[in-house]
Amino acid sequence: MDIYDELGVRKVINGLATVTALGGSLMPPAVLAAMAEAAQHFVDIDELQAKAGRRIAEWTRNEAAYVTCGAAAGIVLSTAACMAGTGPDLRSRLPDDTAGMKNEVIVHRAGLVSYAQAIRHAGAKIITVGTEAGATAEELEAAINKRTAAIFYFHKEHLMDGQVPLAQGIAIAQRHGIPLIVDAAAQLPPVENLWRFTQMGADLVIFSGGKGLCGPQSSGLVVGREALIEAVAFHANPRMALGRPMKVGKEEIVGLLAAVKWYLGLDHAALMRHYEEQVQAVVAALAGVPHVIARRSFPSEAGQPMPRAEIVFDTEALGVTRDEILQRLRHGEPSIALAPAGVNGVFINPQTLQPGQERIICERLREILYEDRLGRAPMTAHP
Repeated sequence: MDIYDELGVRKVINGLATVTALGGSLMPPAVLAAMAEAAQHFVDIDELQAKAGRRIAEWTRNEAAYVTCGAAAGIVLSTAACMAGTGPDLRSRLPDDTAGMKNEVIVHRAGLVSYAQAIRHAGAKIITVGTEAGATAEELEAAINKRTAAIFYFHKEHLMDGQVPLAQGIAIAQRHGIPLIVDAAAQLPPVENLWRFTQMGADLVIFSGGKGLCGPQSSGLVVGREALIEAVAFHANPRMALGRPMKVGKEEIVGLLAAVKWYLGLDHAALMRHYEEQVQAVVAALAGVPHVIARRSFPSEAGQPMPRAEIVFDTEALGVTRDEILQRLRHGEPSIALAPAGVNGVFINPQTLQPGQERIICERLREILYEDRLGRAPMTAHP
């Protein structure tokens, strides 16, 4: 019996994604060991942040890096850094008294997501450009004025077509001396993104520590220009400033350091092959099952260059809705979380599956579709 059994909390097979609601990702042994080691001693948090950040920056080919308590905290602190810099008087006025300081952040309307709320947490006003269909470089440039603190890109592949190309946005920002921030929280893989955006000229880039990096769920990583990273730290714990409630502990700092090292050392090509094998196992397991189509889907829900299995149901013929299938998976035994796909389908994401769990999901699907409804054994897929 483990702690979840003791508390009566159900464990979930996560075929959905590295979502916060399910705990992000699972940490490898090296990360768990590093966190346990970090928990055994007292240290100066600022010194630990500086030295861990320096090591991460070296590994990821960046000027500087800073560990936050999640990507959303990275958005808040990055915005504060661009608004108030390292001025103590300005820092003390955030978030409610921003009169006279740079307090506007430009975001493409087509790229606006719910996480933009974190920009407002710093006291900034969001200025949207363009429409949901897209924006032009001229519209982006026209929105810049003396109150502009930063240009912010939420980098999700399915949203990028509606935003001014990042390289062009960077050129506009540099021409006006405006910092450009990229939220790339879920954009790992590919591993190259850890340095790609900054090498393009982005000033700050934000990643989740608990998604592709498989670090602590309550960790995030900000990489970029050294002066701005210093400003991020200036607004953060342990100072009694805007970022004080966003405390990141020594265990998370060391854990993320270990996670970055682990992630950089992976055989990423082999990992992608493993994901492909899991997807193909799902497709093969459900091939030939009546009223069900199983196929490979690409890319992932966050636009990552990795596959998923998409299962499409003829719900009328099966006599069960897609949402009923999802509910029965989630509340059955074992509990399984999948993502909806279109109107009548689901996605199975291999990124968060343990080996063999794809077979368990397929068996449960067959039980729900056939055994439970018709009172007979699950249908066996054609070989």
